[in-house]
Amino acid sequence: MTIPQLFILSLIQGLTEFLPVSSSGHLVLLPYIFGWQNQGLEMDVALHVGTLTAVLIYFWFDVWQMVTHFIRYCLSGFQKVAFNDQVQLAFSLIVATLPAIAIGFFLKKMGLDGIRQVTIIAATSVIFALVLFTADHFSTQTKNLNHMTLGRALFIGLSQAISLIPGVSRSGICISAGLTLGFTRIAAARFAFLMSIPSILGAATLTAYDTIKDDNPIIWGDIGLGILFSSLAGIAAIHFMLKFLTHHTLNIFVVYRIFLGICIWVLL
Repeated sequence: MTIPQLFILSLIQGLTEFLPVSSSGHLVLLPYIFGWQNQGLEMDVALHVGTLTAVLIYFWFDVWQMVTHFIRYCLSGFQKVAFNDQVQLAFSLIVATLPAIAIGFFLKKMGLDGIRQVTIIAATSVIFALVLFTADHFSTQTKNLNHMTLGRALFIGLSQAISLIPGVSRSGICISAGLTLGFTRIAAARFAFLMSIPSILGAATLTAYDTIKDDNPIIWGDIGLGILFSSLAGIAAIHFMLKFLTHHTLNIFVVYRIFLGICIWVLL
């Protein structure tokens, strides 16, 4: 794989992991547009590690606070005095991750985890653009992350599980779910990005396992560049989204998703 190919692939993966657009849709279009072959499992691992690195770097303080307060709460014997908003957020992220793990495991057992039919991606790109629009324009948007409960986290987690269908967009459906529950755009986006930590870690681990099991050759130079490029793109995407959503709606992403779905139908 050439350096320009690595850069473009990493850029697309890093950006679309956190923007509410379909990463699978873009990864279907890329080989068609540029005539590329599949990048392989080892590069999938690198790109996942890169985007995981991005969210850990950007939210390092939030993650540190959650981990330290959660450990302190556990060591205290789960005393109420040690329970605070950071512990609540940690529990919420755990609960929100469980549905995707359960459904993802089921799909993998059924051999359906790799389905990337073009018609499905095109349809879901448009359908969930309308979901995003509805959630953005018809929700109260009054809650912040201090209002997160386990029930609300479970609802967002169930929504995240829907993103296992190609073309849905993990960040898009999680932000839509958060908005539907009345969270502000910023709060919904932050929770969606924090949810990506266990989600990406799980995906990277499973893909790495498949790579080792299949004894695929590893080109460490390409792996390193893929991690670097995708992490930089991911950091830029997170920063852009949190700044953008302060003063703007999600309309631009709704229009783009519809345009993407139409392009997939026409081109492929």
